[in-house]
Amino acid sequence: MNKLKKLKLLSLLACFFTFTQSQAQDRKAPSYPLITHNPNFSIWSNTDELNASTPTHWTGVNHSLLGLINVDGNIYRFMGKEEANYKTVLGTSDDAPFTVKYTETVPQGDWMADTYSAGDWKSGSAPIGNEARQVKTLWKTKDIWVRRTFTIANPASINELLLKLNHDDNIEVYLNGKKVYQKQGWINTFEYYPINKNDLKAGQNVIAIHMANTAGGSYLDFGLSDKQKDNSAKIQLAKQKNVEITATQTIYDFTCGKVNLKLTFTSPLLMNDLGLLARPVSYITYSVQASDKKMHAVKVMLSASSNIAVYKPSQEVTVKKYATSELSILKAGTVEQPILQKSADDMRIDWGYFYVAAPKSSGAAQFITSGAAAADAFTKGSSASTASRGKSLALNTVLSFGTVGEKPVERFIELGYDEIYAIQYFKKDLRPWWNTSGKETIEGQLTDAAKQYKTVMQKCKSFDKSVYADALKSGGKEYAHLCVLGYRQSIAAHTLVKSPESEILWLSKENNSGGFINTVDVTYPSAPLYLIYNPALLQGMLNGIFYFSESGKYPHPWAAHDLGTYPLANGQTYGEPMPVEESGNMIILTAAIAKAQGNANYAKKHWNTLSTWADYLTKEGLDPKTQLCTDDFAGHLARNANLSVKAIVGIACYAQMAETLGYTETAKKYRAIAESMVPKWIEMADAGDHYALTFNDKNTWSQKYNLVWDKVLDLNLFPQKVYDTEIKYYLKKQNKFGIPLDSRKAYTKNDWILWTATFAPTQEEFEALVKPVYRHAIETESRVPLNDFYDSNTGIRDNFKARSVVGGFYMRLFADKLKGK
Repeated sequence: MNKLKKLKLLSLLACFFTFTQSQAQDRKAPSYPLITHNPNFSIWSNTDELNASTPTHWTGVNHSLLGLINVDGNIYRFMGKEEANYKTVLGTSDDAPFTVKYTETVPQGDWMADTYSAGDWKSGSAPIGNEARQVKTLWKTKDIWVRRTFTIANPASINELLLKLNHDDNIEVYLNGKKVYQKQGWINTFEYYPINKNDLKAGQNVIAIHMANTAGGSYLDFGLSDKQKDNSAKIQLAKQKNVEITATQTIYDFTCGKVNLKLTFTSPLLMNDLGLLARPVSYITYSVQASDKKMHAVKVMLSASSNIAVYKPSQEVTVKKYATSELSILKAGTVEQPILQKSADDMRIDWGYFYVAAPKSSGAAQFITSGAAAADAFTKGSSASTASRGKSLALNTVLSFGTVGEKPVERFIELGYDEIYAIQYFKKDLRPWWNTSGKETIEGQLTDAAKQYKTVMQKCKSFDKSVYADALKSGGKEYAHLCVLGYRQSIAAHTLVKSPESEILWLSKENNSGGFINTVDVTYPSAPLYLIYNPALLQGMLNGIFYFSESGKYPHPWAAHDLGTYPLANGQTYGEPMPVEESGNMIILTAAIAKAQGNANYAKKHWNTLSTWADYLTKEGLDPKTQLCTDDFAGHLARNANLSVKAIVGIACYAQMAETLGYTETAKKYRAIAESMVPKWIEMADAGDHYALTFNDKNTWSQKYNLVWDKVLDLNLFPQKVYDTEIKYYLKKQNKFGIPLDSRKAYTKNDWILWTATFAPTQEEFEALVKPVYRHAIETESRVPLNDFYDSNTGIRDNFKARSVVGGFYMRLFADKLKGK
């Protein structure tokens, strides 16, 4: 290669490297929080550019927020995407009942052909699946073959043919004998897939499907749609210049022609003010100013989908436009209103009402259309409502900024949700915290939020600066960024209610890993965030578990795993107990509350129960029998060294609380028990240059993240050599996106990595362990609310998203706060 060519190649490579680096640096999160209050009211953007995708609920189902701006007659889209307009060609069960032919035995011959005779197949109504509550025809076998015959008069009249499909799991779809779609895996809502309309015939046609259920649920519903031509006025894309995430805000900057737009989403989740924390109202703030020193006419529209108030888009809603003395309001909710009638993991709320409100002083114009008609209405300047009942409607609010120059002009809109009843707690329906009395109104909450707007925004900005500064000082820039990402996500996986005994209940939903409510081993990793900013909320995570045992409803000598499946907290629904895990968790967290509050009053209230659990750990904890731990996805394990650590630490925590309460003899007894276990543990776990995963196999290893409490709570149980040895070994085992959880597989948990990093002997080692976790957050292909369980080599999630456990990122900060740093 000659010198000139070599220089050109190097220059091109340098440009490519710079471009790819800048692209990586542009990402701030795998998913961006927009509206974050609780598991039901939780909306995210899963792309780095806000106008590159439709915002979704944390489960991944569209919860559309469309943002358009009119600058001197030019329309720009800065948020979401316009909804497509579909015409039904062949209806799904949402449109009208239909029947199919099906068989669960392997069919002979060309079963997918339009000429095939399926006379001996069974007849059944759609949808088909194995959940009796959701389907019309039960399918319990692994495989099923389905045929649906239909007539089309004029295929040429179709604009763009789409297969409308919802399936679980693997599927093959044939149209008149030709394979038109195939997928390994499942989806959880209707999606549209382009297929060739030329494969249709005038007259009779057949869709034939083969499905295989690989695990869990099964489901099939299908039809055909025609995507209509878009005849609306031309909409341009706003150019996104920047996005910033703070603890309570997500802030976007756009160029829209000759106007700059700053768009701020604020969910004021300030834990020192439970009234504000529980108020189900977020703000969207629009600040516009000219970029060319001239004056420009500006209007902005927010179009919010009524699907934010449904479980499935097929549910019919009623929508209402009305006003109070201070607000213009739009309201949407399902016709059926099945309050607290279902519980599941992959679920959206379909009771209560969604609200969009704007101060009357802002001159807001509000109107209701179909989702597909919203953008066109704005481009044509129409503000006429065209619907009050239907499916997938649009709640539209237009803010006029008048003529805007160099000075920024600001307006805001509020989004709120009234669940009416939020939780069922041992068969009693509980209202959300903000309306415990039943005498408050959502209009009152929206009005208070509007009146307090400036004050709340200032509190949020001040708090955000404080969180970042503290985390930066504690762990460095990358650690601080992770803390910021974890803040709203962790909180929004909870709901705040008051128990019949007038206690705080801060109840988590175990998002995307079972849907359980108040899971103890989800509370455990999330605890550091709440220990820092309001330990009373951590009490609210323990209160229900204590009540479950102390009421006699859970009669075992160990702590329960959960209280049910969200939002029904009527007793444990997880399949089996985790005795050492949950008992250790409850004792340790109670001790952490005592440290954070400077007294053990909360422990004293539950002393008899804590004593029962401590005795169980004393008997069974040192060398645990075969059972599950919090990492239950890894399966059952006997002689788990890390679980043993939890038991030892838990017993020492019990002794520490006894000492604080003046129970001196008890403190001495249990402290001696814990101390006596440590050398036994070291002997059983010692594998030379590390400590084993299980006592019986020295060729294994694992992260001993439970050790962190020994350091954080100053228990002084394990010698420093244990920590030095483990950290040195972990650093040798690191992959691109973190240390594996243990020697069995490459998967890892980022919450546990940050706990492990917290007991690293040096800041340099701490940052070395944190860096791959940060890299995962900004580089992972899994574009979901921060995933905590993923492959440490590829960064692709194994499972889990939007879980509260990322509150565990705050462990280092909590440790430093206790030490007065």
